[in-house]
Parts: sequence; C-alpha cells; structure tokens
Amino acid sequence: MQFSEKRNVTRWIIIMASFVIVSLILWNTYTFFQIFKNEERLKMELWANAQKTLINANENTDVDLPLQIFNNNTTIPAILIENKKIINHTNIEENITKDEKKLSEFLERLKKQNDPIVIEYLPGKFQYLYYGDSSLINKLKYYPVALLLIIFLFGALVYNFYRSTKMATQNKLWAGMAKETAHQIGTPLSSLIGWLEIMKADNVDETTITEIEKDINRLQTITDRFSKIGSEPILEKRNIIEETEQSFDYLKSRFSSQVEFSFKAPKNPIMVSLNPALHSWTVENLVKNAIDAMKGRGKLKLVIEDDDKWVNILVSDTGKGIPKNQFKRIFEPGFTTKKRGWGLGLSLTKRIVVEYHKGKIKVLNSEINKGTTMQITFKKA
Repeated sequence: MQFSEKRNVTRWIIIMASFVIVSLILWNTYTFFQIFKNEERLKMELWANAQKTLINANENTDVDLPLQIFNNNTTIPAILIENKKIINHTNIEENITKDEKKLSEFLERLKKQNDPIVIEYLPGKFQYLYYGDSSLINKLKYYPVALLLIIFLFGALVYNFYRSTKMATQNKLWAGMAKETAHQIGTPLSSLIGWLEIMKADNVDETTITEIEKDINRLQTITDRFSKIGSEPILEKRNIIEETEQSFDYLKSRFSSQVEFSFKAPKNPIMVSLNPALHSWTVENLVKNAIDAMKGRGKLKLVIEDDDKWVNILVSDTGKGIPKNQFKRIFEPGFTTKKRGWGLGLSLTKRIVVEYHKGKIKVLNSEINKGTTMQITFKKA
C-alpha cells in the first residue's frame, strides 16, 4: 500500500471515529432531553392534581401540600382552560398576559409543545392544563446544534493547522531539493559548454553541434526552472501559443516516432502573463505523463482554445485512462500509479499553474483504456 493510500485510510478511520463519538454525544443529549421532558410531565400532573384538590377543598382539607406544589413551579409556563376560556396561567411574561391576543397566540404554541393534561375535578366537569417547555428544556434543544458548531470549528482549526504545516514542510522540501538540483546540474553544464566550444574549434559537423546546443540550452532552462522553486517567479506578457509550441516541438523531436504528435491552435497570438521557464515545465510534465500513459505508443494531441477572457490548453492521449475516483488524487504529492517515480510531477504542475499563474488545471475527461484529456486554463492578459 502506498503512502498516500495509507494516509487516506487513516483519515477515514479518524473521520468515522469522530462520527461515532458525535453520534453518541447527540444520542445521550436526546436521551437526557426525553428524561427531562418526562420529569416535567410528572411535575405538571402533580400540579393538575393539586388544582383538583384545591377545587374540591373544604374546611377540613389540608391545602398546604397543593399550595407548595403550586409555588415550586417557577420555570414551566402553563395555562389552565375551562369551557374554552383561560381561567389561570403561570410563569408567563407580563407583557403577554396583559394582551388577550398575545396570550391566545402563546396558548397555541403551548398546544404544539405538549399534550394537555385533563383534570376531571367533578363528574363531567373538566379543566385542561396546557404547558410548555422550561428554560432548561429549551437550552437542551439547542445544545446539539451548539455542539456540532463547536466540533465543526475545532475540526476546521485542526485541518487548517495541519494543512498549513504540511504545505510549509512540502514547500521547504521542494525548494531545498530544487535548488540543490540546480546547483548539481550547474557544474557538468559548465563543462559541457566548454567541450562544445572545443568541438566548434575542431570543425565538428554543424548538425551535431546544433543538436548538442539545443540540449545544452534545454539543460540551462531546466536549471533555471529548479532555481525558481521557492521564489516568486517573474511573470511576463507572452504569446502562449508560441511558448507552448516551442516546448511541444522540442519534446516531439526527442521521442519515438511511434508517438503521433499533433498541435492545433488559433492563428492569432494570445497574450498571457506567464513565466516561460515554468510554463515550459508544465507542458513537458503533461506531455511526458501522456506518453507514459500510452507506454510510448499512441496519439498525443495538444489543442489551444481561445475562450473569451480565458485560454484553454488541452493535452489528450490514447493511454490507459484514469479512474474517476482518482481525478483529484493524481495532483496530490506522492500519489503515483507507476512502479517507479516520486509522484511529484502533476503536483508540481498544479503548483505552477494554480499558485504561480493563478490558473486552473483538471482532468477534463478520461475513459479506461481509451485515453485522457487534461485541461489547463489561464486568464488572458
């Protein structure tokens, strides 16, 4: 199992564990809510019995307990109804009790919260006690929402911290590796330039020298690319068609004739703010990935489309294709389907396109064993 796959498994385990914990907390909250609701129902039934006792009381009846029950209810709002008329109420704000319309509206809300308690104080004589939820019950209603909000905010904080730490580590690693690579290439490159001058002096075949010069220039471009990693690149207004075609033609001449290359673009120049060295790297990564997907044999097509304020670069191949569930994962650092490779090519390409050029990159479409089309989008200058 690859590192990225192990990381995804761990991530899903953490997510599922968090889901189970949150579910248990919410279930316990619901259980407490029902317990308190039942307790309040019992309190109001005692209140109803106390009301019945007071109605039927005579000189010999001890009313201390019923009165104590009435006085102990300081949180549960209640309205007593007889013959569809309000005869008593408790724990309701004064501004509501003074207004008959507001009191009637409040009664309708109580009817929706709990079933009434029927008081038969005499045979055939009934009163109906409507009661609402106490402040404690109302707080418990919103507790799960507050809990989920806190968990969400905490999760977002942890995720942002993890992501920023991870990105900072990746940035340092990439910058360090890139600059070291540029430094390492610099020494043999200087030596090659010296040997090229000797070959010119010895009148070596002109065609051979021209091809070697192209490769040396290419190495210089690669060195320039690596030296720019970790630094803010300088963007210039360039004709993206010309810049893309130069990189495409160079790669075309270096690969096997078993790959059928085709290039299509508008005739008019399209100006884009870009860094030529890094854009060349982007084209190279996409073309090489496409050739790898075809195992060095097939059709590779690069199309540039002029789309109003945007310009699209489409790189299509006839390779093995990409499963839909991997459309986003292929841009993750370390993800690769090859037996050999670091899995940094497309991740670096996305960084160049998105972070340095403020563009977009995605898998436009792909079919298994039929091919893939990658799309890069830049805003026109």
